[in-house]
Amino acid sequence: MSGQRLTDYEAEQLERIEQWEREEPGVVSKALGFVTAPLAWLAQKAIPEAAIRGALDFSNSAAKFLADSDDLLRDAQVSSLAELKQLPLERLDELANEVHNWAITLATGEGAGTGATGLPGMVIDVPVVITIALRTIHKIGLCYGYECKDEGDAQFVYAVLSASGANSVKEKVAALAFLRELRVILVRQTWKAMSEKVAATQVSKEGALIALRNLAKQLGVNLTKRKALQVVPAVGAVVGGSANGWWLKEVGWAARRSFQKRWLEDHGKLAARAA
Repeated sequence: MSGQRLTDYEAEQLERIEQWEREEPGVVSKALGFVTAPLAWLAQKAIPEAAIRGALDFSNSAAKFLADSDDLLRDAQVSSLAELKQLPLERLDELANEVHNWAITLATGEGAGTGATGLPGMVIDVPVVITIALRTIHKIGLCYGYECKDEGDAQFVYAVLSASGANSVKEKVAALAFLRELRVILVRQTWKAMSEKVAATQVSKEGALIALRNLAKQLGVNLTKRKALQVVPAVGAVVGGSANGWWLKEVGWAARRSFQKRWLEDHGKLAARAA
């Protein structure tokens, strides 16, 4: 699509996207992780990396199935995702905001319920909240007209999750670099084109950092730091609910900023800005 000038609203959102990209991740998580290190160690033993890896693989398929577009099309009064994608960014952001707020509420309630039982509840909670997170990314993608249905889109979803759950600047930079590569490649709408691009540019170096194994390890560290106090039944409900809501807030913003930027790129807005 040929370059088009940014509207005032789009320019403001692009500034906020770039601000999010510059933010250092995990400041509060690091502080909590230091204070609750023994409990986090116990949580990691109860929920090993392999379990999280399995949850990621299963949850992405479940999330894709659970994220339908019927309500979005109805609310936007359009008949297809292609038509939805042509609406102004302001309207798409409104749809994404509703999805985001709903996800935070759902995750908070789920975390409070499972958190009341302490460590046993956390074993149930982590796979469920990962499913909610992935479903949120898929659903927010739909808000901007993107149905994540092939391998390239699956990598985009995992990259968003990686950016939202980064434990260091290095992890976030790697996830954002991979998202940038994917945005360029997915314009072509074929996984074949992506495979050729990977071979040509060695983007697989960044991609390796969000491979399922590494993403599982990253989330294992991130979630157990946030939820360490959940192993104590007396405070588990409060911690479980707040930790889940906090994480889904970050996941939602990562998805919104990532799909906003993809939308701007697809509409030629970033090319026009650079010209």
